[in-house]
Amino acid sequence: MKIVTQPVPEEGRPRVSGPRPSGATLRQTTRRQFVKDVAAAVGGFLVLPGLASGCGPGRTSGSAGEDADAWSRVPEILARIRSPRFPDRDFPVTDFGAVEGGAVDATDAFRRAVAACRAAGGGRVVVPAGVFLTGPVHLRSNVNLHVVEGATLRFSRNPADYLPAVFTRWEGVELMNYSPLIYAFEQENVALTGGGTLDGQADEGYWWPWKGREAYGWQAGMPEQGPARARLFQMAEDGVPVAERVFGEGDYLRPSFVEFYRCRNVLIEGVTIFRSPMWLLHPTCCTNVTVRGITARSHGPNNDGCDPESCTDVLIEGCFFDTGDDCIALKSGRNADGRRLALPIENVVVRDCTMRDGHGGVVIGSEMSGGARDVFAERCRMDSPNLDRVLRIKTNSVRGGFVEGVYMRDVTAGQVADAVVRVNFLYEEGDAGAFDPVVRDIDVRRVTSEKSTYALYLVGYPESPVRGVRLVGCRFAGVEQGNVVEHVEDLDLNDVLINGERVALATLHR
Repeated sequence: MKIVTQPVPEEGRPRVSGPRPSGATLRQTTRRQFVKDVAAAVGGFLVLPGLASGCGPGRTSGSAGEDADAWSRVPEILARIRSPRFPDRDFPVTDFGAVEGGAVDATDAFRRAVAACRAAGGGRVVVPAGVFLTGPVHLRSNVNLHVVEGATLRFSRNPADYLPAVFTRWEGVELMNYSPLIYAFEQENVALTGGGTLDGQADEGYWWPWKGREAYGWQAGMPEQGPARARLFQMAEDGVPVAERVFGEGDYLRPSFVEFYRCRNVLIEGVTIFRSPMWLLHPTCCTNVTVRGITARSHGPNNDGCDPESCTDVLIEGCFFDTGDDCIALKSGRNADGRRLALPIENVVVRDCTMRDGHGGVVIGSEMSGGARDVFAERCRMDSPNLDRVLRIKTNSVRGGFVEGVYMRDVTAGQVADAVVRVNFLYEEGDAGAFDPVVRDIDVRRVTSEKSTYALYLVGYPESPVRGVRLVGCRFAGVEQGNVVEHVEDLDLNDVLINGERVALATLHR
């Protein structure tokens, strides 16, 4: 076993020089060489808390997870998370003109059913067994869209059907864009339930080529999202009002599948979702969110399974994820737009979920400029050669923001392709901005894995180290390349085995 002290940039991107103190590079190089010399001398596995050069007051050694009662706060969070209740009234879409068979557009039928349900004081808009074709479905307060087992809701492949543009968030930036396939804006008591299937019908011929990658059907000369993406991000940096950030036809910014925006009391339960244009589940700026028992199986570009963004009090439980990107990714806005809103993602409980393919199992970032706090994940099972990490925090000095209070316990991983726990400040743009991220208080207990490239991959900045990482009772087998630990303060390992060997702490005082 070994420690690797030269960080490898996330996703293979180079670290870009940013507005750092002039001596930082020299100090970092000296430190790296020193660690290499020490590691060579001891001839064994070395873990180094306190790798960061001193910059301001730090937390005391061993303070990671110092709130031993952190998990005792979970009942308080769960007590606030209550699934919305709906009147016992059903509004079958077939009563409003929807025709089974998948050939007749039922968009207007859904609109009429939702309106009637809301006017009556609420209830269920029911999709019965069979196949139904529709454009976007917009929900209103006290409406539960219930897709029964045996029902398949197929969504139109015509982008024009998702206009006019609606208020939404795209990769962490607010704008007016194509409507999500299922959407609610500023509503209360809304739900998507049932045992049926939602088919976005995205593939290498529809939606996915807009990513601009040949793996998803794009070919040279075809339109793609790049120019509009850059224009949107620049608008946010320039402070252009959201009402003037209007995108749609000709811009190629794919919509999310399910997005409830500024809603209160949200339930998403039981449905199976596949072939999504982009992110599958995207509750945004919501309070009291339950995602339970869903199956997310979609392997397109940016096909994250569940991305709660700037939400408070979120429960994700009993779900199955097999995705083309992160399984669960907690977010809070990108760059200037995230800082403008300053709405963190907080009080999140993830439990009893299964993760197969994906870039990460439980992920925070990279759109985390509004911050993240109090995240609890337990009793999950992860296993796939195409799952890269178990716990992942991805950020950089362009994003900024903070992550504090992340707690994981009793998670079992078979194999992951990269690292079991990865915290990396070099994601995407790398160290190219003026907003050093803050990541502190990460507590991981009784997590096991059978195969990975790294056990830990923890990379901070010299002037903004990762602070307070504690692992207790963990067992990591089949680790091929040891660890990357760079600019980390207060790394505390207690009863941790890597490849069957107990890890001994070595502390450097510089």
